[in-house]
Amino acid sequence: MTLEILPSILVIEDEISIRRFLKTSIINHNYQFLEAVNGKDGLKKVLEYKPDIILLDLGLPDIDGVEVIQQLRAWTSTPIIILSARDQELDKVRALDMGADDYLTKPFGVQELFARIKVALRHGQLITENETPIIYCGNLKIDLINRHVWIKDTLIALSRTQFSILASLIRKANKIITHKQLLQEVWGEQHNEDIEYLRIYIHQLRQKIEENPSQPKYLVTELGIGYRLITE
Repeated sequence: MTLEILPSILVIEDEISIRRFLKTSIINHNYQFLEAVNGKDGLKKVLEYKPDIILLDLGLPDIDGVEVIQQLRAWTSTPIIILSARDQELDKVRALDMGADDYLTKPFGVQELFARIKVALRHGQLITENETPIIYCGNLKIDLINRHVWIKDTLIALSRTQFSILASLIRKANKIITHKQLLQEVWGEQHNEDIEYLRIYIHQLRQKIEENPSQPKYLVTELGIGYRLITE
């Protein structure tokens, strides 16, 4: 008989009431619960326990959460989901640009939180060097090596730039990718501010891959932040 190893979730949060609430929810959803009361404690716990998911508050008493993300991303790719009372778009963009995988604004629903956790676990290693780089997304089939896209059995003609945008989004499937991240990956750092240029290409891409481009099913806008490619 083998014992199942439950995925572990580290909560980095200074408010004890929120930690208690999350502890109950996490255990009830069959995950291991780990906790840290501030940024320094959180960095230490990540190194010590190597959790599968990190839930991080931005308003920590010792180190700002964005700095915690920056330090973590220097050495780990563990998914980070932000849980914060900060609801300004700039705060979300900064956290995501530093390497956070997703963002929930307090107060949040438990069902939504665990849906995001499941997505992060499932897609954290969606594409690796050892996997066949053919991705299925609803009716879409995307071949990242040969740069081909099909809708059902029909090959879709994409320009080099359109495919590069789609490839960047699929590598972070179901996660938010900011305007800045997309612009840097496709065009380079000198185009960090060319958001309108990016919107034109997103519009063109939707015309080709969406059944109803005005109500996109796959390529979803995160207002003021960026885009998310939905595969589920």
